[in-house]
Amino acid sequence: MTEPAPSQFACSAADAEIARSLGARSIVLVGMMGAGKSTIGRRLAARLKLPFVDADHEIEAAAGMSIPDIFAAHGEQYFRDGEARVIARLLDNGPSVLATGGGAVLRAETRERISRSGVSIWLKAEADVVFRRVKRRADRPLLQTPDPAATIARLIVEREPFYQQADIEILSRDVPHEKIVDECAEALHARLGAAGPTEKQ
Repeated sequence: MTEPAPSQFACSAADAEIARSLGARSIVLVGMMGAGKSTIGRRLAARLKLPFVDADHEIEAAAGMSIPDIFAAHGEQYFRDGEARVIARLLDNGPSVLATGGGAVLRAETRERISRSGVSIWLKAEADVVFRRVKRRADRPLLQTPDPAATIARLIVEREPFYQQADIEILSRDVPHEKIVDECAEALHARLGAAGPTEKQ
């Protein structure tokens, strides 16, 4: 289910212009696990008065089971098939701020849908930052390996060519969340501020 944007966040004229310029498109956050897509996405959605949607939560709701259980029972390919379907549905329901799973961009069809129906932001996090943020979590099936740090480094190398196709790149690092949100909003305004609701620059 989509989460309504909290009302305590003020919406400036620049923020309102971002929302207007999106038209039916969504803001789509991509990047590695632990990059802060859900945390930043919720705050950005609140600021722009848009619904926030977490694709992983929607996948679990559609499947009736957790992502680790989906991986264990059916494997990664099955999960990616379901992920592609869910993201396509969510993009059709825009506008919103959509946080995607780290591997969502591996599918060409998903990248094409994001390009067509969204404005994408890559939250780029260095390997040490990702590892520090996720090392204590047991809900990351791809990290159930003898050397999770090496796995993270390998995944970043494999995925960065796809992340780099995003419209906007923001460095995710250990600063207050609102600073990252500010940078996302500024970059969105720079990209969309002069654009009409259906125009993609």
